[in-house]
Amino acid sequence: MHTVTESKLASHMVFVLAPLLLLLLSGGSSSPVVRAAADHGDDDYMMVAMSSLKAKAACFGHRVIPPDNGTWVPLNRPRGPCSPSLSGAAKPLSLADLLRQDQLRVDDIQWRLSDDVRDNKGSVKPPMMTASDQINHQATAQVIVGSESLPNSSMEQGSQVSIDPAATGRRSSLPGVVQTVVLDTASDVPWVQCVPCPVPPCHPQTDTFYDPSRSGTYAAFPCNSPACTRLGPYANGCVNNQCQYRVRYPDGSSSSGTYSSDLLTFNPTNAISNFQFGCSHAVQGSFDSRTAGIMALGGGPESLVSQTASTYGNAFSYCLPPTESYKGFFVLGVPRVAASRYVVTPMLRYKQVPTFYRVLLQAITVAGQQLNVPRAVFAAGSVLDSRTVITRLPPTAYQALRAAFMNKMSMYRAAPPKGNLDTCYDFTGVANVRLPRISLVFDKNAVVEIDPSAVLFNDCLAFIPNRDDRMPGILGNLQQQTIEVLYDVGNGAVGFRRNAC
Repeated sequence: MHTVTESKLASHMVFVLAPLLLLLLSGGSSSPVVRAAADHGDDDYMMVAMSSLKAKAACFGHRVIPPDNGTWVPLNRPRGPCSPSLSGAAKPLSLADLLRQDQLRVDDIQWRLSDDVRDNKGSVKPPMMTASDQINHQATAQVIVGSESLPNSSMEQGSQVSIDPAATGRRSSLPGVVQTVVLDTASDVPWVQCVPCPVPPCHPQTDTFYDPSRSGTYAAFPCNSPACTRLGPYANGCVNNQCQYRVRYPDGSSSSGTYSSDLLTFNPTNAISNFQFGCSHAVQGSFDSRTAGIMALGGGPESLVSQTASTYGNAFSYCLPPTESYKGFFVLGVPRVAASRYVVTPMLRYKQVPTFYRVLLQAITVAGQQLNVPRAVFAAGSVLDSRTVITRLPPTAYQALRAAFMNKMSMYRAAPPKGNLDTCYDFTGVANVRLPRISLVFDKNAVVEIDPSAVLFNDCLAFIPNRDDRMPGILGNLQQQTIEVLYDVGNGAVGFRRNAC
């Protein structure tokens, strides 16, 4: 049962998606729209309070009211103070660990693309990480799985989830159990941990474990079902005529169990019946205890966006907050925002790896001046990834960016590199820093100025070079902060709306 009618959704899609497609076909946004989206003025610099780039111990909610959309849910960092799983912030991952894990995720994405991009069938898969490591600079959302009715005494642990778009704290009790899931645009199979789930092989979680035996809408897929045969590389055999799956991640972790379906609820007016997902009974590696699973948003047929394409228009968007002290949002379907507020670029896909969404970066500007980098340098394109932290650039483009940035930042004292962040500064005693504005220019003249929180990371220039120009770039979540990224998969377009959260 979809509780939103398809005709109602279609009217909202026409409002946004049709104009987006027209913008794309007409050669991109007109120059006034580009200027509004990039927020350019006469001043090509911005004065930024250093304190604004640091997370605080408290959660300040939403900086901007999210778009009015039925499937809107808040986003937060799982170890930040806005995480609903626990009160207070958890100890953050060290910078060295974060950079090491981030590089391994990048290596895995580029290895998966190596056959498609270079036809390099002799490539060697990168090494996996130790089981004690886990990327925590990621975005999570709360959804409700199943139709289990919990007793009142356990309701506080179960089906209470924030549904108020203005984030005023109003909560609603719904059947099923709340599950905190990580948004992942580079994976295809959604999953949550399911009873029976002893620890180990499951990982501890603060959410109530989802128990399929207590949900009247749960069903395991038989081994000969179409859903099972479509699993392809994620198939993991058959047990008691129940389809088994396994998903592996770049940090060496994995999830395995029974491929199933059940009710997925966003709020009282938006529910997805027969939502297909992995009912995980075993994990390898380390997962954050504040998360119960992964909400896969990739381009494969198993992902949430692919499953719901006929009802929600094969589109989704999200906005990641500037620090852990604020909330962002996730929208399944089309945001109710005027198309003129987005800049739009074509969405490109990899034939052999449909999971990934790609865009074509064509230029970079620093303080209003375009870098002298040939467009051919960017020919491999850039993968949009919600979980890679720091954007990877072709080395030729990165060196030009680094030189221009250092020139504009010459009044500040240089500091030693921090891992593979090689352009760092000592801002001791500096309350406000004068940063040059940096914009990424995508195909069809889609100009996106990145937020100050995406320029500096731990007092370093927040970009990292690939090993060579032939490797695909990756647009990491740091550079996506405060920008609503709209994936219009059905129409092959990506929209960017600045200052959205």
